[in-house]
Amino acid sequence: MYLRDVELGDVDAYVRMRCDPVMMAELGGPLPRAGIEEKVRRDVGEAAAGLAWIKMIVPDPRRPESVAGMVTLWPHDVDGTVFSEIGWMVLPDFQGRGVGKRAVRMVLETARDENRWGIVHAFPATTNAPSNGICRSLGFTFLETKDVVFAGRIVPANHWFIDPTTDLMPERSGPTVR
Repeated sequence: MYLRDVELGDVDAYVRMRCDPVMMAELGGPLPRAGIEEKVRRDVGEAAAGLAWIKMIVPDPRRPESVAGMVTLWPHDVDGTVFSEIGWMVLPDFQGRGVGKRAVRMVLETARDENRWGIVHAFPATTNAPSNGICRSLGFTFLETKDVVFAGRIVPANHWFIDPTTDLMPERSGPTVR
């Protein structure tokens, strides 16, 4: 598995993530299909300019066009206070395999190694047990439950934060399977 920057050809992946009722159940329901191309264009521009890390999760290096989801790290302005926020989505066929956790870890390790982004915040929906589990297992600290706005919708979320330079939990190696 590896991460690559979002590309203009990722419209289908965005549609599968953002316009699907199952994928968006925790985030207020599916987004309309109209406007997805423009969202991808904006994201490609932000990634190319280094304003945000918008990474597509590629499970098979031989097929870089096939993605399992995405992880994004960007500056977020709330009432004049700018902080770093991370978010992720993993398509149903890849859920439950550790893909999301591994991708989030990879981004946080890069942030740590490049000494960029500082304290990183995450806001998974309160009902999203897998995403809250990722936060817990990687070393995020729970701060509070609060309503956040996602795509113009209010979502009850758990507010977590991590300092990747000091708090990122070491990767645990499990038993060797032969």
